[in-house]
Amino acid sequence: MPTIEIEDFGAVEADHGTRLVNAIRASEADIGHRCGGQAKCTTCRVRFSEGEPENMTRAEYEKLDQTDALGDYRLSCQITVDRPMTVTPLMLAEEMGWDDPGPAPAAEVEPEAQWRDRADLEAETEAA
Repeated sequence: MPTIEIEDFGAVEADHGTRLVNAIRASEADIGHRCGGQAKCTTCRVRFSEGEPENMTRAEYEKLDQTDALGDYRLSCQITVDRPMTVTPLMLAEEMGWDDPGPAPAAEVEPEAQWRDRADLEAETEAA
């Protein structure tokens, strides 16, 4: 089981394939997930210190590209745990003044994950 170090919240162990947003929630961090983990709102954003995956879902890439946020942060709802990671959650419900962080994300990545290397997604976007 990989260890996920969450800045200011400690560490949790997560099974391979666990959505990162759900691993962070297990640490008691009230990370935002206002859209329920659908890659629509960007409130589950994290910054990586270590262990950032090279691949991303098409949904994450498109949302980050649309909001000019590529390279600024990642969406924890679109990442599965496959290695040790160190992350900083960037939008916490308490800090944002929300009553709750949002509907619970499903166990599996939604929408259905189409995993690609980020460089391939960038090349496809430039060619279009």
